[in-house]
Amino acid sequence: MSETNYYKILGIGKNASVAEIKKAYRKMAMKYHPDQTKGDKSAEEKFKSISEAYAVLSDKEKRRQYDTFGSTGFHQRYSQEDIFRGFDLGDILKEFGFGGRRRSKGMGNGIRFSFGPESPFGPHQRRPQTPVKGADLVYELPLTLQEVATGTRKIVNFQHGGRSENLTVKIPKGMITGKKLRLAGKGDSSSYGGPPGDLFIQSKVVARPPFSANGYDLTMKREIKLSEAILGTTLSIPTLEKKEINLTIPPGTKHKTKMRLPGMGLPHMKAKGTGDLYILIHINIPEQLTAQQKKIIKQLAKTGL
Repeated sequence: MSETNYYKILGIGKNASVAEIKKAYRKMAMKYHPDQTKGDKSAEEKFKSISEAYAVLSDKEKRRQYDTFGSTGFHQRYSQEDIFRGFDLGDILKEFGFGGRRRSKGMGNGIRFSFGPESPFGPHQRRPQTPVKGADLVYELPLTLQEVATGTRKIVNFQHGGRSENLTVKIPKGMITGKKLRLAGKGDSSSYGGPPGDLFIQSKVVARPPFSANGYDLTMKREIKLSEAILGTTLSIPTLEKKEINLTIPPGTKHKTKMRLPGMGLPHMKAKGTGDLYILIHINIPEQLTAQQKKIIKQLAKTGL
């Protein structure tokens, strides 16, 4: 389904007030109403689109749903009949100065077209085939790296149907930032008699030193001395499993060298595989030297180092 920008159709901003929305619609309705355009099909289509935009944006709940879920999500919840339910276009147009002397099939007040087979303005209004679902809820859940690595159980407290509810949620391994779990029927109730929405548990990884996380990969910064960068050394590297591994730093290692330890990152969610651990090497250049150190450095300089 193509995106429908109701604000753009009416030529208004997203923060427009109710009065501004009505004013914009009145101006465009006066221009594109079929009584003014005398059979111009393109004008009729324009009038249909601005009327649909006004039906949504002038209704507080429909506008909230549209702003929350966007065009595609909104039209998954609202059929065209739902959009126009409770919207009396005839009375609105009379207020704008269009009389009701002529009536024809589809819509009154001289309008000679229909909004489609499910138009609420036709002689036989039909009930929507699918009830409108309630709004979905998103609960952001902080998780430590250890919890992402091993999986855990969490108690989630959230507002549901006007009351507070606690749920124990099983968190699988690999639930990195942005990953979601869907709990069907735990969202908002429907205002139109349909099923409730869903609750989505969305992870936000809280990393603590020495680790930082980027997706399934981890990064750790380690400092070494200038002499260690020149001669080489061995570092003890902690892992998420609280083990220690030895990492060999070869002679001549440069500042900000990144060394990869494959398979030592976070496990993939619902799939085989594991991210990597990257060790970012920083060479510590001292700001001050002792007299002995200066002497040695000068001697090294004479050798061409």
